[in-house]
Amino acid sequence: MKRTLAIILVLMMSVFVVCAQTTEEKREKRKGLTIKEWNENQATKTRFLDHVTKYDANGFKIEEIEYANYGQKSRVTFEYNTVGKCIKEVEYDSRNKPVRIRKFEYYPDGSKKKQYNYFPNGKLETVKDFEYIFDK
Repeated sequence: MKRTLAIILVLMMSVFVVCAQTTEEKREKRKGLTIKEWNENQATKTRFLDHVTKYDANGFKIEEIEYANYGQKSRVTFEYNTVGKCIKEVEYDSRNKPVRIRKFEYYPDGSKKKQYNYFPNGKLETVKDFEYIFDK
């Protein structure tokens, strides 16, 4: 029984390392990257900007902007802690005014523990708890 548990633990750790390497490799490729997504109206053959995603010098997503035919539809900024977990998201409207602020708390294993949702004035609106249940 102990040997089986040890083997399962080693396998789980191996999967975690492979996933972490993949995440690290992806982040390495995104350092300083800006991705622009364009749409083209097939009837008029006009192109318009749909979405922009920006990454910082460490490869972390720091901003997402969504556009509509009238200009910016929404924008979200992201902040990270020293271990690379997103700790804050701020969502802005088409006039670039904050409409929602989210802050995150994590368990030691890196999984999300809580999400705090704030009004633009900083007043706490709701708290979301994350519960992880594994089938046996």
